[in-house]
Amino acid sequence: MKFVDLVKPEAVKLLGSTSSKKRLMHDIADLAEQAYGLNADASVEALVERESLGPTGVGHGVALPHARLPGLDEVIGAFLLLEKPVDFDAVDRQPVDIVFALFAPEDAGVAHLKALALVSRSLRDPSLCAKLRANRDASKLYTILTESEAVKAA
Repeated sequence: MKFVDLVKPEAVKLLGSTSSKKRLMHDIADLAEQAYGLNADASVEALVERESLGPTGVGHGVALPHARLPGLDEVIGAFLLLEKPVDFDAVDRQPVDIVFALFAPEDAGVAHLKALALVSRSLRDPSLCAKLRANRDASKLYTILTESEAVKAA
């Protein structure tokens, strides 16, 4: 599995500001609706429900919210870079500015876990996060995400 398989350019966005974690969930859902046609209300509900099981802020300013949704055929992602970090109840209590959300079919199983592992492993790389934080253009952010794998594979 690769980033290019998970996220399309229309699902990558720079977000000027968001007021709270709850508002960020709506921003993620709105982006997923625009890029993939997902129902925003169902997406918010699924993300919030998953988040109630335990925070998905993994530390170092990164959050990986994820949820399962009925009607999906494959795992898909949405990436947001926040200009102003937001409190996300992260494990290290640091605010979050890099958010990669995943939406998976209800029966995704291994595919969902592989996608989470890929995103988590990639966004633990300080140099990748620094490159993402240094750019303010959605198309460049997409290129950085998808090219990071090509460099590692070479």
